[in-house]
Amino acid sequence: MKKIAMIGTGYVGLVSGTCFADAGNEVTCCDIDQDKIAKLLQGSMPIYEPGLTELVTKNLKKGTLQFTSEIPQAISHAEIIYIAVGTPMTVTGEADLTYIKQVAKTIGEHLNEYKVIVTKSTVPVGTGKLIASIIKEQTDTPFDLVSNPEFLREGVAIKDCLNMERAVIGATSENAWQLIADLHRPFTSKIVKTSVETAELIKYAANAFLATKISFINDIANICERVDADVTKVSEGIGLDSRIGQSFLQAGVGFGGSCFPKDTAALRHISQNVGYNFKLIEAVMETNEQQRVHMVNKLVSALGTLEGKTISVLGLAFKPNTDDVRSSPALDIIPQLVTMGAEVRAYDPIAVSEVKKRLGYQCTYSENLYKTIENADACLVLTDWQQVRQIDLTKVKQIMKQPILVDGRNLFELETMEQLGFTYLSVGRPIVKQASLATKGL
Repeated sequence: MKKIAMIGTGYVGLVSGTCFADAGNEVTCCDIDQDKIAKLLQGSMPIYEPGLTELVTKNLKKGTLQFTSEIPQAISHAEIIYIAVGTPMTVTGEADLTYIKQVAKTIGEHLNEYKVIVTKSTVPVGTGKLIASIIKEQTDTPFDLVSNPEFLREGVAIKDCLNMERAVIGATSENAWQLIADLHRPFTSKIVKTSVETAELIKYAANAFLATKISFINDIANICERVDADVTKVSEGIGLDSRIGQSFLQAGVGFGGSCFPKDTAALRHISQNVGYNFKLIEAVMETNEQQRVHMVNKLVSALGTLEGKTISVLGLAFKPNTDDVRSSPALDIIPQLVTMGAEVRAYDPIAVSEVKKRLGYQCTYSENLYKTIENADACLVLTDWQQVRQIDLTKVKQIMKQPILVDGRNLFELETMEQLGFTYLSVGRPIVKQASLATKGL
């Protein structure tokens, strides 16, 4: 059993700390936000993540998990101190290390004996050295530094943490590496041993590569639309090649969330700082931005004009099973639709309140799927929620003003949409046209 202080109770810190506690360690999750800590102690989660509430409650009862805003006390008590605070993107695209620096200073001020300090936050290469220098300015107490990046997917984060594909551990000493490796053995046997700097870069490289796969298949999809090919079959055909793999080859509206947009921008900034022109990552980001414009253009092609039209947007979170709307396609697309004169109704089972904080009342929000669709001129699918996947398409056609569906997630079969009489525009697949609309050149 290890005594762990997890500084930061955001997505990464809360999930990681809870899973470490579930493995039998004594974990104290800390945050300067006293209201958040009070709610956590009552079992109220600041994020939506399936299974998290139950796991937190279980380990609070067991006594392996604690929450506190008394960070100095937690630092003094712990053997291992994890830094899991946010590193938001600045206007220039680099990672903002303000919170990292503040935590490093606090650790230095309260370091009472040798400890291992671990960076779990996603940080640029060289941040480990920066943290070490800040701590050394405050104390002569010995410590070791470790970079241990996270690879959690929102919506399945508990599963990803308890059943890790791999753990990446970069350490300044063999002792520190062994300590953190032992901490991860209940979760995985695949442990990558490396330097701090290499571990820091691995996180960015992993996310940038996955983002590249998404933008690549979206570019292929845009070609498919011009040559009457089907991108889903292209994805299947190339994905069966073991060198390529099938994951992240689903064409659609592009990537969003807290990681891919931020980390691709940060990697570009890192490359610029060292004098390297990373043209590939530039193209990945450009394709992703244009994919959102492409979805709006599909609506315009189907309706002729958006002025005075009612558009139902289905899905606000960047992916299903989360309320995270950071860099969600909806945040870009809804304002475009409103600017073009459309009345927008937006549906999401979880993320409505989060989008309201960012977009205000530019549109009408609902957690009722069919109410959102009723009398709409067109539907635009942006998030592949299970509720949207399982929608009654016959009912949808009956209650819409006209059966036009633009699908940014390729959820429905072309044959089904044709049989039901929809005008159906998906991504990288042939257009299905309702007969009555087809005569008008749509």
